[in-house]
Amino acid sequence: MMDMEDKVLLLAIFKKEKDESLNDTLFVLENAGVFTLKEGKRRLKELKKSSLIVGENLSLEGIEKAKLIEQEFKI
Repeated sequence: MMDMEDKVLLLAIFKKEKDESLNDTLFVLENAGVFTLKEGKRRLKELKKSSLIVGENLSLEGIEKAKLIEQEFKI
C-alpha cells in the first residue's frame, strides 16, 4: 500500500510538464513541504524498483496507478 507522500509524488510526476525532469518535480514537492529532497529521492528510487517509473517517465502501470490516485483525490 502506498502512503500519502508516495501518492502525491506519483501524481506530481503524472502531471509534470514534458520539459520538467524528475528532479524538478522533487524540488517542487520539497518546496511545498511534502518531504525533504533526500526523502523524495528515496521514494523515487522505490517507485522505480516497483516498475511504476521507467527512466524519466511513468510506466503504463504507473500511469494507471496515477489516474486512480487522481480520482481518489477528487473525492
